[in-house]
Amino acid sequence: MSDQTKRLPIKMLNDRLLVRIPQSEGERRSSGGILIPATAQISKRLVWAEVVALGANVRAAEAGDQVLFSPDDRYEVEVGGTDYIMLRERDIHAVAAARNEASTGLYI
Repeated sequence: MSDQTKRLPIKMLNDRLLVRIPQSEGERRSSGGILIPATAQISKRLVWAEVVALGANVRAAEAGDQVLFSPDDRYEVEVGGTDYIMLRERDIHAVAAARNEASTGLYI
């Protein structure tokens, strides 16, 4: 996290999370090496993002975690000239963090 992100001038409420999608989420490569442009439509593709701030009632994630969510369940907001996405905790499908010990045995 950057110093600017650590000092956001807002306080998240209830079960809300503020996340940032990495800039590299545009183009991506398939496992076979095919370049997939950012404009390609893939129905119901979930997205990973980094948690920047969270409300007091969020239990499943912490700042710095990676969370998986549907792009359809998001609200975009600009804070300090940077774009973020606001989510509810119930809209999170998975949390990736080093502290997660219990696992389903599946690798995403």
